[in-house]
Amino acid sequence: MPDQLLFGMEVFLNGLMAGVLYALVALGFVLIYKASGIFNYAQGVMALFAALTLVGIMEGQVPFAHLINAALGTEVHHFGWHLPAFVGIVLTVGVMVVLAWLVNTLIMKHLVNQEPIILFMATIGLAYFMEGLGDLMWGADIKKLDVGLPQGINSAIDKATFDMFGYGFFIDNLDIWATVIAAILVVALMIFSQYTKQGRALRAVADDHQAALSVGISLNFIWVLVWSIAGFVALVAGIMWGAKSGVQFSLSLIALKALPVLMLGGFTSIPGAIVGGLIIGVGEKLFEFLIGPMVGGATENWFAYVLALLFLVFRPQGLFGEKIIERV
Repeated sequence: MPDQLLFGMEVFLNGLMAGVLYALVALGFVLIYKASGIFNYAQGVMALFAALTLVGIMEGQVPFAHLINAALGTEVHHFGWHLPAFVGIVLTVGVMVVLAWLVNTLIMKHLVNQEPIILFMATIGLAYFMEGLGDLMWGADIKKLDVGLPQGINSAIDKATFDMFGYGFFIDNLDIWATVIAAILVVALMIFSQYTKQGRALRAVADDHQAALSVGISLNFIWVLVWSIAGFVALVAGIMWGAKSGVQFSLSLIALKALPVLMLGGFTSIPGAIVGGLIIGVGEKLFEFLIGPMVGGATENWFAYVLALLFLVFRPQGLFGEKIIERV
C-alpha cells in the first residue's frame, strides 16, 4: 500500500479523534440552547474554569491566594495536600453544579422573556467574569493537568496493527483515550435525552415552555440541570484539552471551533453536533493534507469557518436543524 495513502489514513483517523472532541464542546452549546433558547458564549470559558478548578483542587492550592496574601500580609499558597484525580473530578463537578445554580439564580432567572440578543450579551458578560474569576482564584500561569490518562505514541498500534503495511501510524495514546471517553459521554447524553424522565422534560421545555409548565415541569429545575450538565461536559472537554496542551487561558478559544460545528449540525440537534464535529475534524485535517501544500498551508485555521459560511448561505438551519417558517 503506498505510503501516501497510509499517511492519508493516519490523517483521517486523527481528524476523527479531533472531531469527537469538537462535538463534545458543541454539545454544551446545544444542551443550553435547546432548553432555554440561549446561545451560551461562555461555554469555552466554562471548560477553562473547570480545568483550572480541577488543577487547583488536586494540587491543594488556596483559592484567591494572591488576594489573601496581599490583604493579610501572609505567604500561604497551598493547603499541603495532593488529591487523587477521581476525588478532584468529583469535587469539581460539585463546583460546576453550584456554579450552574448561581448562574440561573443570579442571572438567567431575571432575564426570562428578554430578547435573544440580551441573553447572548449576558453570556458574553458571564464569560469575561468567569475568566477573570478563574485568574483571581487560581492564577494565570500555565498549569499541567495529569489525571492518569496515558500519553505518548501508541506503540501497540504501531507494531501490531499497521506494520503489516510497512508503515507505522503516529497516534497519541491521549487522543485515543480522549476519543473513547468523549464518545461514551456523547452516547450517555443521547440516552439521557431520549429515555430518562429528566431528558424527556428537557425536550418538552425545548419544544414549548408554556406547555411544559402546564404539565408540572419546573423550568428552574430544568435550567439548573441543563447548565449543570453543560458544566460537566465543559469539565470533560477541559480535562482532554488541558491534559494535551496544558491548562492555559487560550483553552477558552476552543468554543470558537465549536461554532462551525453548530452551524453544520444545527443549534438544536445533539446528533447534529456529533456529525458536525466529525465533518469539521476530518475535513480540516484532510484539506490540510491534500490542499494545504498547494496554498501555503495553515488551512486548519480557516477551513471550518469557510465551510460554515457556505452552510449559512445555502442551508442556514444546518444538516439536522429545524427550518423555521414565519407567516405574517
